[in-house]
Parts: sequence; C-alpha cells; structure tokens
Amino acid sequence: MNNYSSGNGTNVPEAKSAMNKFKMEVASEIGVPLSDGYNGHLTSAQAGSIGGTMVKKMIEAQEREMSNR
Repeated sequence: MNNYSSGNGTNVPEAKSAMNKFKMEVASEIGVPLSDGYNGHLTSAQAGSIGGTMVKKMIEAQEREMSNR
C-alpha cells in the first residue's frame, strides 16, 4: 500500500468543506450552473473552467502572500 490517497479528495478533512465552498463560489462567479451532488449536465469545458479558475486564484493568492513577506 502506498502513502497516496486515491481519488480527488483532500487529505485534510477540514479542508474539504472549504474547497467545496470555494468551488461553488468560483462556479457562480464564472456562470457555471454547479449544484451539490452529481453534475453530469456540465460540459467538459465548464467543469474544466471551474478547476482552472480555482488554480489561478490559488496561485494569485500565494503570489500576493509571498510578495508581502
């Protein structure tokens, strides 16, 4: 058995709800109709835009933090 988690979950349980909230906020911000549970109605482009925007925002936040040090 390896030390890697399977799936796309988080390793810190407390972070799961924060990431879900962040995902819903980003989806709303970019106009993607994301709902709790299964979202099979979304296109690949819509789903990818949520993840891509999340990563972009996390990188921007980290860059801001690093520049303030």
